[in-house]
Amino acid sequence: MTASVDPLVVGRVIGEVVDMFMPKTNMSVNYGLKHVSNGCDVKPSLASSTPSVDISARPTDLFTLVMTDPDAPSPSDPTMREWIHWLVVNVPGGTDISQGDEVVPYMGPRPPVGIHRYVFVLFQQKAPFPAVAPLESRANFCTRAFAAQCNLGLPVAAVYFNAQKEPASRRRY
Repeated sequence: MTASVDPLVVGRVIGEVVDMFMPKTNMSVNYGLKHVSNGCDVKPSLASSTPSVDISARPTDLFTLVMTDPDAPSPSDPTMREWIHWLVVNVPGGTDISQGDEVVPYMGPRPPVGIHRYVFVLFQQKAPFPAVAPLESRANFCTRAFAAQCNLGLPVAAVYFNAQKEPASRRRY
């Protein structure tokens, strides 16, 4: 008998970014034809544009999506944990992320050193968000504290991918 271990636990997403939760909603994240699955590798150049994020739920349900990098600026010394890459609120279920209100504009992965995890966390809202104040900095965002402050409860879905700095192309002219 083999035991299956949750990839969010193995990837330390549960523990470092969010607390243990039971997924309740299907969320699909894609960069073009590349489907994001837990622990997959995505090149930063492929993730430079906003991904498509689809949420399988009723249109009357509202969601908040947070995307962070818990390894900033480096996995061995994450002094800027978590760097927020994207924050969208008031996303209706059964639609894509573009139907929500973008609070923090999307920023693609730019890992300076090492392999970084990029985590998408989805929360179900209890009510529509009023206007959310812009953040003063992308550094040192805390998904847990944000969820607590906004009364979001535990996540309903999460997925992460890994990325590392791509080698500079060396061309001779």
